[in-house]
Amino acid sequence: MALVEPLEVEIPDAPVPARPAPVGLPMVAARTRPVALAREALLPVLPALEGLLPEPGLRRGTTVGVGGGPGATSLALALGAAASAVGSWAGAVGLPSLGLEAAGELGVALERLLLVEPPPDRWATVVAALLDAVDLVHIALPPRVRLGDARRLAARARERGAVLVVHAPGAVGTGAWPEAPAVRLTVAESAWEGPAGGGAGRLHARRVEVVGGGRGAAARPRRAALWLPDATGSVRLAEPGSTPSRRRVEAAS
Repeated sequence: MALVEPLEVEIPDAPVPARPAPVGLPMVAARTRPVALAREALLPVLPALEGLLPEPGLRRGTTVGVGGGPGATSLALALGAAASAVGSWAGAVGLPSLGLEAAGELGVALERLLLVEPPPDRWATVVAALLDAVDLVHIALPPRVRLGDARRLAARARERGAVLVVHAPGAVGTGAWPEAPAVRLTVAESAWEGPAGGGAGRLHARRVEVVGGGRGAAARPRRAALWLPDATGSVRLAEPGSTPSRRRVEAAS
């Protein structure tokens, strides 16, 4: 895990020719783009998530919105787990309470995860800088995001071939993030398995129902039931009709 200080980086109104990553991200740009992945149009995802996407991976340059109820944060982190495992770097902006242990259990390589907590007036600047340097950027939203900033950040992701993952509570594409994402994933239902008998014991598996949608190729509705995680900490498809065998407990991510 590494820390990056906020930088002064202008967000262009239109794509500009490629240039070196900002000097304020020392050594990061040279280390965060694995040669093998840089040639691929798709970042890999866990097999359980492939059916929720229009392609069997995350297309570079895409903005993905993840929202809904409990489990949405885990789902967003799981999206980057497979790419992280094979060498991609990721950034997380505005997520100070991110559960690193849980992220690691989902498969995120913590040694290739950059955590940044920028001041509110520098939020868009820091997100743009990370999009220059890493394959995937997770963002939690400030109270208000200007439409122009949202559009410029989406354009920056397309230009740099990065994936922008917007953690958006509630309905994705409304409220704090004004730009409709190319891909939208929403946790529609969430239930924990455990504890047994009188509420004693440890929660050990969560079953979620996820709905996929978006624009263009992602417009066709998709739905999948997942264990997020299962009793071993893994993310996998849930069997049709499977339900927790113990008391259902609703809980936050």
